[in-house]
Amino acid sequence: MKLFQFILYVADQNRSTDFYRTLLDQEPLLEVPGMTEFELAPSLKLGIMPENGIAKIISEKVPHPANGNGIPRCEIYLVVDDLLPYYERAKQLNAILVSDISFRDWGHKACYFADPDGHIVAFAEELY
Repeated sequence: MKLFQFILYVADQNRSTDFYRTLLDQEPLLEVPGMTEFELAPSLKLGIMPENGIAKIISEKVPHPANGNGIPRCEIYLVVDDLLPYYERAKQLNAILVSDISFRDWGHKACYFADPDGHIVAFAEELY
């Protein structure tokens, strides 16, 4: 495999692009109607795609993504050197705080938020 890309289906591409631009403190690599991409690491991208766009491809076989809005459908778990700046930006963006910064039994200090579409975003620091 050469590239890993995770794509979030969103109600409003512009709103979600602005949210992740601020949350991740970076500009997207690609921002065109129908797709936004952020590089999280070499060979790893986060995509933002309007749910109505993907529905044209998948709608005959599975429900429209809008039927799941507000329901956590995935988790983006990002291990960072310092989670505090991400935590503060998420709070400034009025992301829903799902679980405050805590020491987790798997060796991380982590916090969890929900983005505007209900996707869960976690920021973690390694403890060991």
